[in-house]
Amino acid sequence: MKMNSTKSGLMEKFLFRIAKQWIAGDSLEQALESARLAYKEGMDAIINKLGEHLTSKTQIESTVKEYLAIVSGLKKSEVEGGISIKPTQLGLSRSRNECLQNYSIIIEKAALSQAFVWIDMESSEHTEDTIRIYLDLFDKYERLGLALQANLRRSKKDLMRLLEKGAKIRLVKGAYRENKEIAFQSKKQVDQNYRVLMEILFLGGNEFGIATHDSDMIEQAIKLSKNHKKKFEFQMLKGIRDELKPVLLQKGFSVAEYIPYGTNWLPYSIRRLKERKRNILLLGSSFLHSHRV
Repeated sequence: MKMNSTKSGLMEKFLFRIAKQWIAGDSLEQALESARLAYKEGMDAIINKLGEHLTSKTQIESTVKEYLAIVSGLKKSEVEGGISIKPTQLGLSRSRNECLQNYSIIIEKAALSQAFVWIDMESSEHTEDTIRIYLDLFDKYERLGLALQANLRRSKKDLMRLLEKGAKIRLVKGAYRENKEIAFQSKKQVDQNYRVLMEILFLGGNEFGIATHDSDMIEQAIKLSKNHKKKFEFQMLKGIRDELKPVLLQKGFSVAEYIPYGTNWLPYSIRRLKERKRNILLLGSSFLHSHRV
């Protein structure tokens, strides 16, 4: 039993050493410091407090206050960008109405400083509720975006439906494991759907984020941007593909750094590693690149 506990502790230390690549730290101030550094390097900042599936009203209220503090901190630091919030952080596991009310509180504060608010997409059981919440809020606040996952089979229909409303989309590959009836299972299938959704965005989108570290997807986006002059940005995790971000900036593209923080880093990091086998290679490459002398 003691040996298993020791192994678990060593594994956690190892994961934390890697996780420090893309997690700003435990505190709000560490996240704001990362945001200031990103902005100094020419990027916008998107801050996310780690955690999900909250059911305690006290925890949910505390999370709302923390996001309000992030918005204030960004404004005080004169950093462009915004925040990204998971619906289950704001009470979706309790009720859609409670979640909607909490988003409204944060959006009212964000509107005062023109901070952008992204609604993260979680596992498929929450997809429809999340889209409905987004559309309800988008009627009141235009600087609001929604993540869509290319691994979900339904995402093409969702994207078409959302673009009819003028929605602002962040296109991601998807970090949640789903069954084959709901989601594409192979990297090839997910990549193919990502390309299809990206083309739809460049044809009919308005203001969107291409959120990927995949060089092939990034090259495809660059090609599409030559024929379709759209307002969009590349979005990448803090500490990942740091060698590519300045290259994109030099070419005139907008880049935003996604900055997670908080004590709940372990489940988030494990999911990032499990998301795609290629992530392990990517993280290893980024880790070595950042530690070169």
